Amino acid sequence: MQKDQYRIQTTSYYSSIFTLSSTLKCSYQVLFGFAYSYEGADMPLACLTDFEAHARERLSKSSWDYIEGGADEGITRDDNVAAFKKIRLRPRYLRDVSEVDLRTTIQGEEISAPICIAPTGFHCLAWPDGEMSTARAAQAAGTCYITSSYASCSLEDIVTTAPRGLRWFQLYVHPERQLNKQLIQRVEALGFRALVITVDVPILGNRRQDIRNQLNLMMNLMQASIHSTKERNSIPHLQMSPISTSLCWNDLSWFQSMTRLPIILKGILTKEDAELAVKHNVHGIIVSNHGGRQLDGVAASIDALTEVVAAVKGKIEVYLDGGVRTGNDVLKALALGAKCVFLGRPILWGLAYKVRAATPGQRSELLILVHTFLQRPLPLSFL
Repeated sequence: MQKDQYRIQTTSYYSSIFTLSSTLKCSYQVLFGFAYSYEGADMPLACLTDFEAHARERLSKSSWDYIEGGADEGITRDDNVAAFKKIRLRPRYLRDVSEVDLRTTIQGEEISAPICIAPTGFHCLAWPDGEMSTARAAQAAGTCYITSSYASCSLEDIVTTAPRGLRWFQLYVHPERQLNKQLIQRVEALGFRALVITVDVPILGNRRQDIRNQLNLMMNLMQASIHSTKERNSIPHLQMSPISTSLCWNDLSWFQSMTRLPIILKGILTKEDAELAVKHNVHGIIVSNHGGRQLDGVAASIDALTEVVAAVKGKIEVYLDGGVRTGNDVLKALALGAKCVFLGRPILWGLAYKVRAATPGQRSELLILVHTFLQRPLPLSFL
């Protein structure tokens, strides 16, 4: 990596003892080994996989399999994590890191660090109030939360619980344009700041564990996000909305005519599609393979990042999700050209941690703690 690929601007730094706002009432220590302690915790939390272990212990098998599962053999899911481990950093030293500002912008909006929350469905599987806890945590952490079309809370409830949060909306395109139009108008009225169109799900991937578990989510959980609370109470049996199998590049002009929101394409993995995204005037790309949940055997997200970044030639912003588990992973993605990274499964691990005992405030704090685990290594290496 060349030294100019990523630079950290120096103005303020999270020192060796991290302190969040006192309003969060967050009590944790940073020891020499950077282990965190919470009142009532079984053990200090030293890394994101500690959250993973706690979540696995506390969630039902079907919920855990749904969150962790990948398509078919899970090759791409596992590759997302493994690919980061193959990348080596070239640190530069004798630089002043006494004050480092991790803030950045995405689509012109400031966030506290280049770490955001990816769209994942059914957060209620990890905790009953689901996405409302996630939204509160994102707002408190000063980061962006992409709300999923498959959220288990209504958009209105999510906005009400975190009115100042930066939110984007992830859209699975419905075959009927009128329904897409109504949803886009609703999202705009609620103050969402970007429209994220998922392009890698013309049909659902083959998730073997869900089939084996005969996963049958309660009907009142199905896509609650696209119905208001009043509508949900009036519909006896909600069903999963169909996803368009005919979505094409030419359809993007229709979406652009429907909204002034920036349009982000999620699921781009090749330079050819990246070039087409620029040609069709989208505002950004999320390099993603859907967490390995769609087509097994495609490239790990971090392996696809370089060619996508090269293809867009700086004309639009490029983000990444998939496999980010450490601060070093964040650093590697930034050095290879990502504007920021989005976290999926680790957010659900944080939400599920101590699900039986945690108060609503603690659940938000735990999500923020996931955020801080990934912030810490960034000042350690000027590339």
